[in-house]
Amino acid sequence: MSDTAFSLDSIHKTFGRGTLNEVPVLQSVSLAIKKGEIVGLLAPSGAGKSTLLHIAGLLDVPDQGTITIGDQRMDNASDRLRTQMRRSEIGFVYQFHHLLPEFSAQENVMLPQFADGRSSQEASARAIELLTKVGLAGRTQHRPSELSGGEQQRVALCRALANQPNFILADEPTGNLDPQTADQVFDTLLELVRDTKLAALIATHNYELAARMDRSLRLEHGFLSEL
Repeated sequence: MSDTAFSLDSIHKTFGRGTLNEVPVLQSVSLAIKKGEIVGLLAPSGAGKSTLLHIAGLLDVPDQGTITIGDQRMDNASDRLRTQMRRSEIGFVYQFHHLLPEFSAQENVMLPQFADGRSSQEASARAIELLTKVGLAGRTQHRPSELSGGEQQRVALCRALANQPNFILADEPTGNLDPQTADQVFDTLLELVRDTKLAALIATHNYELAARMDRSLRLEHGFLSEL
């Protein structure tokens, strides 16, 4: 069995394909991330970062190329299998936490587990375990409006890890926070990923944060290169 958790091979994506307004966004993009490896993704605005993350997260399909998660090829998978893989194998962390405001921190971490078939007891125990790890043991019953920005993003990290995925995608996970809080949240993210030996692709504009990852890539003019 390969130690590669996730890979893209020769991915191409063009917007407006077959029209006079064709815009090539990704051109022969390839990358592989090993289990336990944290990779940074740096890209100027409009370079195709969101498109790359959407393809990696099985939210979009490439025009050409292959996507492999673990030993499973996914670029030609059915919608049902793609949905299943997003739920169980991939954790998503966004710049904005997207927590459901009417639910507590614990309930927000429990919800994705229900979609994966866990019982209320199992989901509750897992939520408390994760929230305790990120220093929120005393805040489990607080709703998002009662939490600071950094606390909300830590709940979002727990939600992403709730179903014990093998691969994490993070899109500017600290971009909406002040520098001090961003450092704290990023430390938490790195600790969680390393403790669980996940593969992680973390998009950021912050070169200092990128330097703390195992390696970093730059996406520009549709091409991906090592920094």
